[in-house]
Amino acid sequence: MHTSFTAQSSGSVQVWFYTSGLFGALGSDPFPNARAIAAAQGFTGGAGQTVLVPGADGGTAHVLYGLGKGQDALIVAGLSARLPAGDYEIAETGGYAFASIAAGWADGAYRFDGYKKEKAAPPRLVIPASEDVARLSREASAIAGLRDMVNTPAADMGPEQIHGRISALGERYGARVTAVVGDTLLTENYPMVHAVGRAAVKEPRFIMLEWGKPGAPKVSLCGKGITFDTGGLNIKGGDGMRIMKKDMGGAAHAIALAELVMEARLPVHLRLFVSAAENAIAGDAFRPGDILQSRKGLTVEIDNTDAEGRLVLGDALARACEDQPDLLLDFATLTGAARVALGPDLAPLYTNDEQLAADILEGSAASGDPVWRMPLWEPYLAYLQSPVADLVNSGGAGMAGSISAAIFLKQFVSVDSWAHFDVWAWRKSKYGRPDGGAACGLRAVWSMLEKRYPAV
Repeated sequence: MHTSFTAQSSGSVQVWFYTSGLFGALGSDPFPNARAIAAAQGFTGGAGQTVLVPGADGGTAHVLYGLGKGQDALIVAGLSARLPAGDYEIAETGGYAFASIAAGWADGAYRFDGYKKEKAAPPRLVIPASEDVARLSREASAIAGLRDMVNTPAADMGPEQIHGRISALGERYGARVTAVVGDTLLTENYPMVHAVGRAAVKEPRFIMLEWGKPGAPKVSLCGKGITFDTGGLNIKGGDGMRIMKKDMGGAAHAIALAELVMEARLPVHLRLFVSAAENAIAGDAFRPGDILQSRKGLTVEIDNTDAEGRLVLGDALARACEDQPDLLLDFATLTGAARVALGPDLAPLYTNDEQLAADILEGSAASGDPVWRMPLWEPYLAYLQSPVADLVNSGGAGMAGSISAAIFLKQFVSVDSWAHFDVWAWRKSKYGRPDGGAACGLRAVWSMLEKRYPAV
């Protein structure tokens, strides 16, 4: 069971969630003197408002927490982020589904403390017998693993460590894991992965996991695993480089989704493809003006070495399409333009498959995990034309950066059902916690997969 959940407890604190509307319409005290205590502390059910009510022994007996207008599915994280260790049971949901409460609770209770002497003791949510504790726990655990990967410094989360994480999952679930490492990437035809990673001390690699029955529907996942991005010779400024340990966040999302699929034993034939490399600066770093070969057979002129993620993902998508999957999904921390367009919380979704788009957006609504569909606007392919190669890796003079990056990836896709997520994999200090890794769009996609391929 996830560390912030428990199935049994004695002496747990009761938690009462209210939207501002529900609390304003409250006709009677949910517990003795509740309205008087709330009034004394200015509690109206506003977003994040918290009241701790002491019991006869001086300890906390009740907690009031405001959900505001009830629009933020993870707002409960603002409470679990601040509560002391102990067990808490939900006395009033405020109209939220318990799964959303549990997801928010686990999100707020998460701490990245592997490098701290003092370890965190998270508050624990009591899961009632009527809820599927295994389902809630596997989602919380997979997301915590994703966040751990993103938060870990690049010195300790290089291509080899990503490989190790995937190998550990393969061993746990009986999956087959293989990898192509270093200069073998050239002989095995992953030239863009090699070009991006060749300047680093840590060898680049292409990692593959396969699980499930061959006759089942084929689901393939691809992830961008740039373990640190200096920008290459088009070097980033200090502010832009500071959090580039998170540039493997796409790989972390794909790995977490693969873990969920295998843990839930969905009836699919799963393949996971991760391009893992560090975009470093050294004498043999790839250069602006270079022309790279690709696994797809297309040549790519390099306009900007800081547009490297689409290169390693291009080889991964080409490899994934060779198996002709029924569904292909990729995740990448691909562009800053996506954050300019949609901010940190909305995950941009690109697909030409109308049914897949509808299913993912339905999963977004069901999970409360926000996803926003963006256009795969084919005329912007003109931004990616090169006079000396089939494509250029960056263009558009700063316009439509996320769209043109998605259009670039599309050139390496040869299956009908494909979706691309340009995620940030990060969150500023929302819910009262420090900046750090976060899942973006993962729960929406997982909700879609659970419905499309229900476990038997």
